[in-house]
Amino acid sequence: MSTIGEMRFSQDHFWVRLDDETQATIGLTDYLQEKLGEIYSLRLPEEGEEFIKDEPFTMIEAQNGRRELKAPISGEVVEVNYEAAEVPEIINEDPLTEGWLVKVEMASGLEFDDLFTEEEYEDHLSEVEDLEED
Repeated sequence: MSTIGEMRFSQDHFWVRLDDETQATIGLTDYLQEKLGEIYSLRLPEEGEEFIKDEPFTMIEAQNGRRELKAPISGEVVEVNYEAAEVPEIINEDPLTEGWLVKVEMASGLEFDDLFTEEEYEDHLSEVEDLEED
């Protein structure tokens, strides 16, 4: 069972923080923002827009190329961090607090529960980094 304020992580390096029983905040992990390099621009979904887990969610243009990123959970956008869209450097500088992307009304809390815990995500990162070294 999840608790309010708990943070989980996706395989694709998003963090998702549970704000209340039905809403969550989504952002990029420190690992992903480092891999992307300096972020130049991003397209965020609009308030009211719905998206589905593992479907295209946002487009980011960064130092290491342009990437379409997939949603870590399904839901409807209830708030957008327009500051991150206007000044994307804050994602590089502070990805876990000021650099959040959107707040969503989750389609299902079960998707949140399926994400990695912090410990599981650290194990996942170790595996990813081991593969990168090979």
